[in-house]
Amino acid sequence: MIGKQTWIIPDGFLQPNSKGDQISHEAVCVLNLTESSAVINLTFYFEDRDPMDLFFSECGPNRTHHIRLDKITDQEGNLVPRNIPYAIKVESNVPIIVQHSRLDTSQEALALFTTMAYAIES
Repeated sequence: MIGKQTWIIPDGFLQPNSKGDQISHEAVCVLNLTESSAVINLTFYFEDRDPMDLFFSECGPNRTHHIRLDKITDQEGNLVPRNIPYAIKVESNVPIIVQHSRLDTSQEALALFTTMAYAIES
């Protein structure tokens, strides 16, 4: 079995500003190497407010899926807030691999970074 069912991303931040054609955003990049669809729940944690836990996505079997955090809405229609630091817990019904990426276009010299999420042993 490749992957884990729970992953943690401790550093999240949607930049409120963008310059040029690219929009500042983050993505939770998922790889599902199983024969079943992955039903994915994202919970966002903040320094000064209650968690937001009604975000869901799906990744097909033997597929990849990039969950754009500037576009996903929760079941009540709420967006992930911009300009506020957060952390993310990613939970799946099947083992997946999770990577986090950020594109910051708030300056002319844009920045792109990516890192593997922290996997929780199940």
